[in-house]
Amino acid sequence: MSLLLHAISGALARVGTIGGHIFFDPLSGFSLASLACAMVVATLVVGVGRWRRRGRLSLRLMMRALRPRRAAVRGASGRTDVGFFLFNAFAGGVLIGWALLSQTQAAAWTREALVALGGPAPLHITGMLPTALTGVALYLASELAYWVDHWLSHRVPALWEIHKVHHTAEALTPLTTFRVHPLESLKFYNITAIFTGVAAGMLQYGLGASQLSVISADVLFVAFTFTVGHLHHSHVWISFRGGLEKLLMSPAAHQIHHSSDPRHFGRNLGNSLALWDWLFGTLYAPAAKRERLVFGVPGEGEAAHTVTGAMLTPVAKALSLLTRAAGEVAAEGRRRGRKAAGAKPAV
Repeated sequence: MSLLLHAISGALARVGTIGGHIFFDPLSGFSLASLACAMVVATLVVGVGRWRRRGRLSLRLMMRALRPRRAAVRGASGRTDVGFFLFNAFAGGVLIGWALLSQTQAAAWTREALVALGGPAPLHITGMLPTALTGVALYLASELAYWVDHWLSHRVPALWEIHKVHHTAEALTPLTTFRVHPLESLKFYNITAIFTGVAAGMLQYGLGASQLSVISADVLFVAFTFTVGHLHHSHVWISFRGGLEKLLMSPAAHQIHHSSDPRHFGRNLGNSLALWDWLFGTLYAPAAKRERLVFGVPGEGEAAHTVTGAMLTPVAKALSLLTRAAGEVAAEGRRRGRKAAGAKPAV
């Protein structure tokens, strides 16, 4: 009995520690402070917009505009978002630990390869410059990794079956961020680790430093989270105009990414930056006025919001596609082998 109580006590302590990190650490990405700031930004944008259109503003109208859709809170899609939040926040986080090791190793391999090719580090820079360079480089590398991972998830059929779980959300709230299959998380964090690890190794070699501060990268991440990050998965329409739309990913741009309209599939794949979408031709700039969008994946139905449909079915479909593709490759190999064996020898 005492062992059971000790285990329960340890589990509760663990949950408390994780919960404290999630809700109170500014770098967690889902802190109460960042959520409050997002609400302030949404209130200001909605308030200014209504004032310009109607010349008046009331608390009732503001609350109605900011209140999420009923389906986002009480529907099956909303309940599934909550389930994924609980799982990924308190259980699925162990996947990140696996990836961080590969990031360190990727940095070490990159640095060692550069030393073998070019000899010792040519420079040894100290002061604020390495911090600034590190922050910008790692931020760009992580955003490029996000775009590449996202592009693969939309282009490779087997990966789409796993990623599709995120797109089956029929209403968007900040909790939709956690609506991610654990295999998707494992893939994402390891791809990110490779990109940021290689960038870190290059920086360590180029700057002549064995360790690098990432504080400036954290500043950029926090700035995004505390302004519009949470509004990407929301009903609040905020679009950027002109050159800014080609640099930063607006909430409206990401909401378009979730649209079930075929024109929007595979568009706006970036996280906080639209830069890579613009460079690679996947940017779909939203209009200033709200566009009528329907979220979700056509044909998925209510099954997509069940444990089986959200966790097991995607894996089964992905394995089926991979098995079929492997069979086709093997058949093509045998066909070419028979063709080569039957070919006449050259004279």
